[in-house]
Amino acid sequence: MSRKRALRRRILKPVPLTALAGVGACLAVAVTPSTATAAFASAFTDKPNPAHAAAPNGPCTIRSADKHGEAPPSCLGVTASLDHLPAVGEQATLTVRVKAQADVKKAGLSLQLPPGLRITGRDSGLAAPTTDDHGQRTSRELALSPGTRTVKLKVKAVAAGPAQIQADVSDLDRPDPRRTGHDSVELTVGAAKGSTNKGVSVTKARATKVHGRGPDQRAPRKVTPKAPPRASAAPAPTARAQVCVNGTFRNRFQSAEGGIWNGKANRDEPVSNSNVTLWGKAAANGATQKLATGMTGNGDGRFNLCYTPTTSTTAAAWVEFRTQAGRMWSVIDRNGGQYATSSYAVTNFSGNAGLGTVYANAGQSRAWHTFDTLNKLWWNRGATTDCWASSEQAGRCTPITVQWYPGSTDGTYWNPGEDRIHLADNDPDSEHTTVHEAGHALQGKLYKGWWPRVTNCSPHYVDRTSSASCAWTEGYANAVAFHTFGDTTYYWGNGSSLNLANDRSTRGIDPGDACEARVATTLVDLWSQVDGGWTKSNTMMSQDPQSTFREYFVTDRPAHGLDNGAKARDIIWNHTIWY
Repeated sequence: MSRKRALRRRILKPVPLTALAGVGACLAVAVTPSTATAAFASAFTDKPNPAHAAAPNGPCTIRSADKHGEAPPSCLGVTASLDHLPAVGEQATLTVRVKAQADVKKAGLSLQLPPGLRITGRDSGLAAPTTDDHGQRTSRELALSPGTRTVKLKVKAVAAGPAQIQADVSDLDRPDPRRTGHDSVELTVGAAKGSTNKGVSVTKARATKVHGRGPDQRAPRKVTPKAPPRASAAPAPTARAQVCVNGTFRNRFQSAEGGIWNGKANRDEPVSNSNVTLWGKAAANGATQKLATGMTGNGDGRFNLCYTPTTSTTAAAWVEFRTQAGRMWSVIDRNGGQYATSSYAVTNFSGNAGLGTVYANAGQSRAWHTFDTLNKLWWNRGATTDCWASSEQAGRCTPITVQWYPGSTDGTYWNPGEDRIHLADNDPDSEHTTVHEAGHALQGKLYKGWWPRVTNCSPHYVDRTSSASCAWTEGYANAVAFHTFGDTTYYWGNGSSLNLANDRSTRGIDPGDACEARVATTLVDLWSQVDGGWTKSNTMMSQDPQSTFREYFVTDRPAHGLDNGAKARDIIWNHTIWY
């Protein structure tokens, strides 16, 4: 029986994924190069770039709280805590403890407080706080040796409502998730003494009041957007005059993809393809009614919801936005509910009304950033159908679902059993991380529920040897992110990044098809330089799933009319892969 026929037989009985929920690479695994690559393989392993080093001297064991998370063990960790929960007008002491398992000459400690809290006194080593729409920030540099370092400062509650304090530490000379730590404190500040509670609830919230324009309103990368199937449409015009409520929905968020604070930038962008409902009351004491439904504009976040009033004057109307795009993708909280931001109401109006610019609730900012990031993958998803993958047909599409909530330690991974992405607290700040995990979900859809048996993948490192199966699944997910954003740099939620552009002369990135960075960049080059895009490749994968890049390149590409001739072989050779 041929290998491919055996593979097809295995598809009938899905193999459980044993490593992707915590997928990883093992540094101890060595590449076994082919004869063609043996002559130059040592050039990529003898003197790795220190900035890309896999780990410091000795083992590092600080891990995220979630056992399924893909984040590798780190040499740095941080915890934050308050001595008590302050109500409005009260002060509390914020204690931040930085743990190091290695010497770090220049560690950057960054603290961020929400608008409802203010720094009133600080450790002498902390910089003067800066303030913007996201709250206050302060930072300092530390020279660390193995052990724990403590920093304290006074904070004051100045407004009631949800609040999240965040602490980050990173090695400024070696930006890498193996040299970082993140923690947060969530609380709901009360107006009266003793009324403050632990935790936050921001699933349903009012829009954020915004004064003036944001500091950064750069538009997303220009693409040709294609909207997902609409969940429902506004009522069709009738003979009676209709009334419309319009505006634009936007979100302010922090982006790891370029910035000045801890590698992040403030962004202010429209939210595309959000399901939106117009609610209203005909009379002040009347019942709330659903007046119209639709979606925000595909690329501009605009909405215009029209209905036929039953009275000459409508007492009140407001708009509710949800983190769902038709039925194609959604972002949910820990309880499975979608996030919803409601605008402020327009009252006692008889003609068309404008809400102007409505901003997503600040506590939901990362949920909305995650939601809108998926638009960028949708707009260029490489499918020949109106679903995420060519393996599915319109009317039978399966959605992408992302679970995130403030302070989450449940991440970062895609769970194939429930077909759900789990993101940790600051993961949404990295669009590459969101799309990487969506890439796993996309590959799962292409494979129609089957998944290869993945080995030596926990933990995994993007620039290090793991196994052929790990490098294939992780490399494909990385390639999805690189293809979506047109780059070869991977960004993490804390703002650190790693440029993975490589060729045969690149040091610091392991060679061969058991290294996910090599597989990812090879795929991107094949798609752009040989295949004319990735649609044909994805269609092939939906018809014949693969367990390794070798199978993809040697067996399936020629079987499905995709070139693996001289030009394609030059590409894989350039990325240190050879068969």
